[in-house]
Amino acid sequence: MTDVSKPRREPPVSPHLLTGGLISPPLWRWHLTMLTSILHRATGVALYAGGLMVAAWAMALAQGPERYGQVKALLGSWPGKVVIFGLTLSCFFHLANGVRHLVWDTGRGLDVKSANASAVAALAFAVAATLAVWWIAGLTGAL
Repeated sequence: MTDVSKPRREPPVSPHLLTGGLISPPLWRWHLTMLTSILHRATGVALYAGGLMVAAWAMALAQGPERYGQVKALLGSWPGKVVIFGLTLSCFFHLANGVRHLVWDTGRGLDVKSANASAVAALAFAVAATLAVWWIAGLTGAL
């Protein structure tokens, strides 16, 4: 039986719902480690899509020269190259950020200064490695 003499209390409201509107400032401010966390998830999804692309490429290879030529033409077009460039960048960032997480699992690098430095390192590695791979691909005629 409920006590009707006590007023009904409303459930607690998340602070996200109380702030960030037109009147009050947002509760969270963006920072580098937040960005890299979101990018890690996004690049994981991109790599999944890239895996599906590799599967489609392999199936086209098994279906014969005509079908393989169609897929090769699609991947060799400018939009295809942009997608593959993005997948290369995603792969290297996801790799670097995964290593960063492995280091964190040992209890190291968790302070703000180290976390920010490792975020910059992961981003820099991803960009440098992607550009290096595409530069080598250009030199060897793979593009």
